[in-house]
Amino acid sequence: MAKAVFWMKNGAKIVLDLLPDAAPNTCASFVWTVKHHIYDGHAIQRIVPGKWVDLSYNAFGKKEAKYLLPNEFDLHPDLAPVPVTAGTACMGGYDELGLAGCEVFFPLTDQPQLTGTYPVFAKIVSGFDEIERLGQVQTRPVTFLMTESRSTNPLFHKLSTRLPWNRQISPCLPLSG
Repeated sequence: MAKAVFWMKNGAKIVLDLLPDAAPNTCASFVWTVKHHIYDGHAIQRIVPGKWVDLSYNAFGKKEAKYLLPNEFDLHPDLAPVPVTAGTACMGGYDELGLAGCEVFFPLTDQPQLTGTYPVFAKIVSGFDEIERLGQVQTRPVTFLMTESRSTNPLFHKLSTRLPWNRQISPCLPLSG
């Protein structure tokens, strides 16, 4: 099974088992973003207390990361969606517009209402305690939509992965702007 590791600046690591059979297009997109260093040195942008930790909701402010994927389950109607639960990694998105190509989130609790919309592409095999710790970070409400990342204190240091498969990403739709 292919693994991905988020190496956190504080020394913690979050280890994922990728699930290419459950979400092939989503896994391929995640792998593409890893290979292009999209996650490296990036701060977590959003924490929804009690719900999830969201790595980004604006494609990390990077032009090459601003693309949409077709819904995984429209592309592969024979796939049964993996339930969105604590301990999984999911790809975020924009409902009927499609999936964000690289906007990963980690549910803190089971989120059955998201199953079938936001595909689970990995299981956390170690480091969920770090996700839970991040879920407890003091936050403040944000009432505006950020258009660029303005972080000065990145939590992510490095992301690495080993890939035993070679899959192509289906054509992607660019985000406007």
